[in-house]
Amino acid sequence: VFSLREIKTIIDFLREQMLFSDTAEITIEANPDDLTTGYLKGLLDTGVNRLSMGIQSFNDELLKKMNRRHNASQAIKAVEEAEKSGFKNLSIDLIYGLPGLNSKKWKESLLVAYAMPVQHLSAYHLTYHKGTPFYTWLKKGVIHPVSEKESISQFDILIDSSVEAGFEQYEISNFARENCYSRHNTSYWNDVKYLGLGPSAHSYNGRSRRWNIASTTNYINAIEKGLTFSDYEVLTENERFNEYILTRLRTKWGILIEEMEELFGQLKTNYLLEQTKNFAEKNLLNIEKGAIILSRKGMLISDDIMASLVVI
Repeated sequence: VFSLREIKTIIDFLREQMLFSDTAEITIEANPDDLTTGYLKGLLDTGVNRLSMGIQSFNDELLKKMNRRHNASQAIKAVEEAEKSGFKNLSIDLIYGLPGLNSKKWKESLLVAYAMPVQHLSAYHLTYHKGTPFYTWLKKGVIHPVSEKESISQFDILIDSSVEAGFEQYEISNFARENCYSRHNTSYWNDVKYLGLGPSAHSYNGRSRRWNIASTTNYINAIEKGLTFSDYEVLTENERFNEYILTRLRTKWGILIEEMEELFGQLKTNYLLEQTKNFAEKNLLNIEKGAIILSRKGMLISDDIMASLVVI
C-alpha cells in the first residue's frame, strides 16, 4: 500500500511536469481492509478525488473462497467511511459467475451495493486465468463453472436491477449514476492517447503502443542505469481498425459509422457494414442513428461478434 506521502509526491510531481485540468479525475484503487478513516481523509488531501474499491462480493462465504482479507461488513463500512470522509465519487468492483453464486445471492449482493453511496459499479463475469486458484481448482475438479443458463440469468439481473436503481449501463461491464463514467476507462474505449508510468504500465499515442517491464526491481535498476525499460510496437492500419472495433463496440455509443469513414476510409467501412448484416438480422447488433451498437443479446457473445468483425 502506498503511503499518503508517496501518493502526494507522485501527484505533485505530475502536476509540476504536466498541465492538469482543474476538474481532472484522480483515481486510486484500494481494498476495503486497507482503508482507515485517517487514510481516507489523507487521500483527499493528496488530490485524489475518486476511489475504486475491489469489493468483489458482499457474501462472506464467497469472499473466503476468493481469499479476500475483508468480509462484507468491512466492505460496507469502508464505503460508508469513504463518503463520511468527503469522497463524492466512489466506485466498487463485483464479480459474478462464481461457483457457488446463484442468481438469488447475486441479486442480494447487488441490492447491498445499490443501497450504498456509490456512483459507479464495475461487474465482471469470472474468467479462469491460468495461475489463479480458481483455475487450479477447476482443473482438479474441485469446482465446476456455472451453467450458461445461470450466467445469462446473472447478467440479466445485473442489467435490470442496475437500471431500476438509477444506474446507466455505458459499457458491457460498467454502470454509472448521473453520468459518473470512469473517465480513464472511457478514454481507452474512445481511442484517447494515454501515458502509463511504472512497472507493467502501458502507453498509447494513437499510432503505437508502449509497455514497461513488469519487475519493479528491474524497472528501477534500468532507470538508474539509463537503460531501456520498455518495449513498443507501431500499429498497422488493420491493427488500429481492430482496436477501434474491440473498444468502441463494448460501449453504449458503439461504432460511429461517420467517424469510421473519417478514420479508416470507405473501403473498410463498407467491409464492416457487410460483416454486421448477419448479426443485425439475428438481433445481436442494432444499427441506428449512424451507429452500430450491441444489443443485450449480443453482449452475451460480444467476444465472438468482435472476433468476426476484425480484419486478420
